[in-house]
Amino acid sequence: MTDAPESTTGRRSRTLKRRFLWKLRQKWKLLGLFEINGEHEFYDLTCMLKVGLKAAIQEAIDNPPADALSDADCKAVLKQAHEGFEMRTYGGPAFAHFRHSLGIAEKEYQLSLSSQSSYLQFISNSKSKADFFLTNNKCFFLKTQSKREIRFLLSNLPKYIQHLERYPHSLLVKFLGVHSIIVAQEKKKYFIIMQSVFYPDERILERYDIKGCQVNRWTEPTPEGSQVIVVLKDLNFEGNSIHLGQQRSWLLRQVQLDTQFLKELNVLDYSLLVAFQPLHADEKGQNLSFADIIFRTTMSLSNPESSLFTSVSGIVDEDSDILVSEMVAGVDLYRLRELHSGVDDVNLPSSSKSDSDLAHILAQNRRLLPRCKSPLHLLDGPEFRYFMGIIDLFTVYSFRKRLEHLWKCIRYRDQTFSTVSPSDYARRLCQWVESHTV
Repeated sequence: MTDAPESTTGRRSRTLKRRFLWKLRQKWKLLGLFEINGEHEFYDLTCMLKVGLKAAIQEAIDNPPADALSDADCKAVLKQAHEGFEMRTYGGPAFAHFRHSLGIAEKEYQLSLSSQSSYLQFISNSKSKADFFLTNNKCFFLKTQSKREIRFLLSNLPKYIQHLERYPHSLLVKFLGVHSIIVAQEKKKYFIIMQSVFYPDERILERYDIKGCQVNRWTEPTPEGSQVIVVLKDLNFEGNSIHLGQQRSWLLRQVQLDTQFLKELNVLDYSLLVAFQPLHADEKGQNLSFADIIFRTTMSLSNPESSLFTSVSGIVDEDSDILVSEMVAGVDLYRLRELHSGVDDVNLPSSSKSDSDLAHILAQNRRLLPRCKSPLHLLDGPEFRYFMGIIDLFTVYSFRKRLEHLWKCIRYRDQTFSTVSPSDYARRLCQWVESHTV
């Protein structure tokens, strides 16, 4: 019994030493990604996270979620004791249901979060006091959150999942899990797991955090050739445009739908993330083959992240006579029908849709997704691939925020700032997207 306090004391001593050495080494800390190795201040924490998350996700694997989501699924709390800490999982069945709807395989999700490879710490120029970790494959973000923010997310979890299922191609960040970790003599830590909007991040040239206002919305860019990751802001974006062509109408509509949802939650101060990645020469102005059209249509009308349709390109020969690219409400919907006599319709969701089903698809504001990883947050233009997602959904327009709004009206007269009513915030972000896209 006397060994436990010594063990705890020893662990705390090692943590303090690592923290001191890390802060000393990072005295003029660069922004970017840092491997959380044995000398990092968060090494012990991330090791515990891996163990706890592996067990929590195993519970979801052993007990698959029901087809229908219930209130009990959203309110469930799983407590699992481990050596030196306790892990709690909130709304586990609901998040497992949501991951399934996205086509995320639980085993792959578990492997990403519990891999022996080190987590990465993401250090940005954000004012947030939260800690950000990335899985080693950069697919998933782990971010610490306050108890109030966690309560807000869990209380609105049914509405959030309902919105994402109603609009499967929503730009809202995909929350995949909520957990807490309790270590003796330390403060309880809450954190969320979400998909990375900027994945895969190779060749990304610029990243922007857009709020649709002016005050404090400039960041000093890094020197050309620098490896430092800086997220730029609204004023840095001036002079740029997002070139989308026919997809512009889809984007305007989806931003309107997503901001309307956030307005109903009384939320403000969220951000639209935007990143630019140049297309390869063979990706520019490519003519889609029939196989590509079939694959992308199937993916767009099914689980967008699913790998179940990777063999669909073999369904039809490129010489087949197929009717494609039916323009409806400014959105490319691909209805594929085999016209050879005596051959059944191609077995795709779009080939047998009645008018009411087609209207339902239009109401969901789906689009033709790009054939690449993480397609929900990617849009291809003629020259660039754009990464886009709406993040930071936890700021409620409380009494304190209303007072802050009044103060800023006096302090920043004739300037736009982030603390405005949810309706004004939503309208302003929609206007920004409209004025910066072509």
